[in-house]
Amino acid sequence: MKTLYIDCFSGISGDMFIGALLDAGGDAAHLQAELKKLQISDEYDLIWKHVMKNGIKALKFDVELKHEGHAHSHGHEHHHGHSHEHDHDHHDHDHGHHHDHDHQHDHEHQHDHHHHSHSHDHNHGYSHSHDHEHHHGRSHSHDHGHHHHDHRAYKDIVQLIEKSDLTDAVKQTALQIFKKIGEAEGKIHGLPLERVHFHEVGAVDSIVDIVGAAILLHQLQITTVKCAPVPVGVGKIRIDHGIYPVPAPATLEMLKGIPLEQSTIRAELTTPTGAAIAAVLAESFGPMPSFKVEAIGYGAGTKTFPEHPNVLRVVIGD
Repeated sequence: MKTLYIDCFSGISGDMFIGALLDAGGDAAHLQAELKKLQISDEYDLIWKHVMKNGIKALKFDVELKHEGHAHSHGHEHHHGHSHEHDHDHHDHDHGHHHDHDHQHDHEHQHDHHHHSHSHDHNHGYSHSHDHEHHHGRSHSHDHGHHHHDHRAYKDIVQLIEKSDLTDAVKQTALQIFKKIGEAEGKIHGLPLERVHFHEVGAVDSIVDIVGAAILLHQLQITTVKCAPVPVGVGKIRIDHGIYPVPAPATLEMLKGIPLEQSTIRAELTTPTGAAIAAVLAESFGPMPSFKVEAIGYGAGTKTFPEHPNVLRVVIGD
């Protein structure tokens, strides 16, 4: 009996969840190999590396979308066209140099040579092992000739997962999470499930985040998931349909029946994918359970806040 406790004191997103599970001992090579079974690996690269978040070393997981030979980084799953203005402020390394080139300048040359143009002879305060891991972490099938969909319908995603060679347990978990999002989106937009579409900016990274979460959960042999009350943040965000309150309507819809934690942070702390993961996986919400702690992982969010580390902590125990 292995319990996973999701300590989401700074909210939760799909990429933070995967980063945290990898940091807690999830197998990155297994994650990549299993994701290839979806047969969409020509559409994205996976990148993961350690970053510092207000003094805490955390794993940043990113899905970079490949469009016509160019890659675009999506630190967050901008679902269904929610372009959630996630400022990529990666200047939180507390080192003199900034690593935003990992996310921006990298795009032009990452397919040619995987040793970033800025040579790593400066001393970081932390180990370089992550540089190597995330280079292996790229799936280099450069078949850019294929036609990119503008979007994928919910039913296309279901078919993609069902026809893959993933295990039945992984398929079932991933499909439950997708259904949660599809139903919430359908309710908000007044559409039946079969007519819900995921715009491509959101579809590929949402698919990777959700199926990846299911893969790692089963690989880590988690039998029970518990979660802290969920902070959602306050303020407004711009999505495809205009300026909306935080949490976005679909996010709030998925959090029905779940205790929310009041927060004064003016940002979208919990994304639709994060809300779906918590809502589907967690069987109870509250403080950390009584258990013997075996592993701890920190997954980094994209934003940096002045007063607290923007990380998701997961605790695995018996």
